[in-house]
Amino acid sequence: MRTIQIIDSHTAGEPTRVIMSGFPDLPGGSLAQRRELFRSSYDHWRSAIACEPRGSDTMVGALLLEPTDPRCCAGVIFFNNVGYLGMCGHGTIGLARTLAHVGRIQPGEHLVETPVGQVGVTLHADGRVSIGNVESYRYRAGVSVAVPGHGTIRGDIAWGGNWFFITEQTPAPLDISHRAELSLYTIAVQQALLAAGIRGEDEGVIDHVEISGVAPDGSGARNFVMCPGGAYDRSPCGTGTSAKIACLAADGELAEGQRWVQQGILGSVFEGSYRNGQRGVMPTITGQAWITGTSQLLIEQDDPLAWGIGGGNP
Repeated sequence: MRTIQIIDSHTAGEPTRVIMSGFPDLPGGSLAQRRELFRSSYDHWRSAIACEPRGSDTMVGALLLEPTDPRCCAGVIFFNNVGYLGMCGHGTIGLARTLAHVGRIQPGEHLVETPVGQVGVTLHADGRVSIGNVESYRYRAGVSVAVPGHGTIRGDIAWGGNWFFITEQTPAPLDISHRAELSLYTIAVQQALLAAGIRGEDEGVIDHVEISGVAPDGSGARNFVMCPGGAYDRSPCGTGTSAKIACLAADGELAEGQRWVQQGILGSVFEGSYRNGQRGVMPTITGQAWITGTSQLLIEQDDPLAWGIGGGNP
């Protein structure tokens, strides 16, 4: 019997599962190197934690590690039902709320180490969390891709800690009641980008598709974000909001320091702003997370689904 101690939370509706203890050691090296060791040697642990029957398609795992830089309060590797994330905005907010819950951090400014760089985290006295994300930028504007059943779709390719294709074209209103239609559409766009060989910088796979538009009631901006693995983001998506802000800044539609309010598909909200960076923008995203449970995951060796549905045996 293996035991994994976890704390679950949700950020604006999107779950985060922080692994507190019980995971095999990932010795030495940078967070990026340890992520590759995780991927190459312990991927069955990812599926055991994030996939059914213990997890779900929406679950984002956050493996809590000691940072290599002593200035950081924690190191973290984010993963989901199909693989690994460079950064995760909602997950970082959930991680900060979890660290506060167990008394590891207090209100104030902190640093978190991720595989794509250090992220500044501010825990506010009211429980909200602001993250200073990695530098975000638009890589290409007005990219066209032929999507079977939907014609030619145009959008921007942008980096916000993950690669995004951001389009204003949508087959349906950005409302939760249309989630099935929106999901099929954004998955089709993902597949078309892959088939056409359209990628981010340095051949980065564009594994997130974001529809950007206006809320159905006209009250502000709303998005629908399809994540890798076929699950849509319940939150407004921290890295997606960062990528969107980078595009707005590039088009001169959002000034440095100006507040941007981003709704997700549930109507929950992140607030964003930016300061200018060397290449793009340095976004700050603010949201709130709530603790939903603390428990132990148990892995019985004779369980045929011990390592998750779709996961491989060690």
